[in-house]
Amino acid sequence: MKHDIFFSISQTPDADGHIPDEQTMLRNYFQQLETADELGFGVGWLAQAHLSTETQKSNKHPVVPHWQGEVGLCTDFPQLAMESFRRTKDIEIGSAVVSILASGGPIAQAERIANTLQLLAVNEDKRKLHVGFSAGRFEFMARPYGIVPRTPLEEAAWPALRSQIFLEASEIFLRLLRGDTVSSETVRKTTLTRKNFKNDEDWERVQQTNGSDDDEIGFERRYLFEDIRIVPNTFNRDQLVLVAGTHDPDAQVFVNSILPVRVFNLSITQPEVIEATHERMRACFHPDGGDWMRSDMPRTSFVFLNDEPHLDMEQQRAEAHREAEQALGAYWNALEGTIDPSKVQNAAQNALIGNVEDVAQQLVARFHPKDRIMAWFDFFNHDSDRVCRNMRAYMQKVVPRVEELLGGDLP
Repeated sequence: MKHDIFFSISQTPDADGHIPDEQTMLRNYFQQLETADELGFGVGWLAQAHLSTETQKSNKHPVVPHWQGEVGLCTDFPQLAMESFRRTKDIEIGSAVVSILASGGPIAQAERIANTLQLLAVNEDKRKLHVGFSAGRFEFMARPYGIVPRTPLEEAAWPALRSQIFLEASEIFLRLLRGDTVSSETVRKTTLTRKNFKNDEDWERVQQTNGSDDDEIGFERRYLFEDIRIVPNTFNRDQLVLVAGTHDPDAQVFVNSILPVRVFNLSITQPEVIEATHERMRACFHPDGGDWMRSDMPRTSFVFLNDEPHLDMEQQRAEAHREAEQALGAYWNALEGTIDPSKVQNAAQNALIGNVEDVAQQLVARFHPKDRIMAWFDFFNHDSDRVCRNMRAYMQKVVPRVEELLGGDLP
């Protein structure tokens, strides 16, 4: 079992309503990152956000109208990644995730990633850069960059069309990182059919808007450009690990037709979906990446661990569950404006909650011995010293106990 760590750097109120200022948030991040490096976490995954979540609440159609504060302060992953490499020795750095539809789109994002890898080489740093990429969770972050319906037909086809824009952007992004010279004429064309829609009614509405009953409807490309090639272009591609943040099976197969691209998955994903993804990835994973391994799919998990020395084990367990309920309740309230007890309970059932022994037992029961865990400690918790203590207890007590329960660490 491999152990990574996820940093949300989310400037939201904790259970007591406290919101640190931006500089405090970043200082907390660096404290936790340096602790993670010392403890031996494999990859530090940085959440990336774009634009103010608070301000979007005033938009005509806000995505998260009840969110307080900012969903994340990392808006320039390459820059923060380089500073993170500079401050550490062993931990590798990853994005979870960069939106390739925002911040200039796939071309600009490809150049930023290439530049970061070139700087690593100049610094003689052999560690890998793990680039998780997606369309972005919140649509408002890509709208200022032109990712909006341009015609009534596109309006009728949205959001099915948006998922195809992501595939177009992915091809551009990946081919440029591969070193190709690319023009829009050489990039996939976008067409939609009934299978792109959840129901007949949505598809029929698109056909009516198009004025025909065609089984396939084509759309103009989103990105139009003549031959381009990114610079720098001679960076060490062996230091680049690509991970797609998409659950779409077709997208997972498509990106692997270009380069080896791993996938993310959440701990709350149903086991049958997890296994189906592994089976699909074993078949489609690009041959340049070697054989597909379970650890190629990082899986996030909330960790509410209590190992505070002034409490006994029962008190630690009770306090961990109280902390989890508060944090998860605040999260659902921020997302939807109301605390849904059933959603809090379901999230808690998939989180790792309790004292050291509880969390170790839960890891063994819920995850495969060869899984890669992306542990999330800073979830709605701005007590950085406490977060670091939880991280320390996890790596120094929980992980050895897991290895003991498994009969030895598995490669």
